[in-house]
Amino acid sequence: MTTQQAPNPDFAVVVPAAVLSMPAAAHLGFHFGSVEAGAVEIVQPYRTELTQHDGYFQGGVLGSLADFAAGSAAGTLLPIGWVNMTVDYTVKILAPAEGPTVIARGRVIKAGALLTIAAAEVFSVADSGETLCATALVTMRNVRPTARH
Repeated sequence: MTTQQAPNPDFAVVVPAAVLSMPAAAHLGFHFGSVEAGAVEIVQPYRTELTQHDGYFQGGVLGSLADFAAGSAAGTLLPIGWVNMTVDYTVKILAPAEGPTVIARGRVIKAGALLTIAAAEVFSVADSGETLCATALVTMRNVRPTARH
C-alpha cells in the first residue's frame, strides 16, 4: 500500500513555476492570481481564440485553462517530487469569453494518494462582472517519477 507524504510546503512557488514552464502555458500567456492548498486562480488576458465559436479553439483555450487550473489545484497537495498527469477531463463550454480577462478557478474535490479529482470554472470578466464560460471535471493520476540511470 502506498503512503502519501506530506504536501510540499513550498507549493505556492513550485506549482506556478512548474506549470508556467510548460510550452502550452507559455503559449497561452496566463499568470497565477492566487495559489492556496487545494485551490488556484489563473488569470488569462484576452485572446481572439476565446471568442471564436468554431468549437476547436474556444474549447481548446477554455478547456486548457480549466485543465491547468484543476491540475494546478491538485498539484498544491502533492508531496515533494510528485507530479500529476491528467487522465480524463470533461469540459462544458457555456458561453464565449468576451471580456478583457478570463479567470479560471480550480479546486480539489477529492484528493487521494494515487488519484485526485478536481473541478474548474472559467469566467469571462468585464466591467459588468463575471460570466461563467466553462466548467470542467478533471481526474489526475499522481505519480512519483523515478530517476533514470
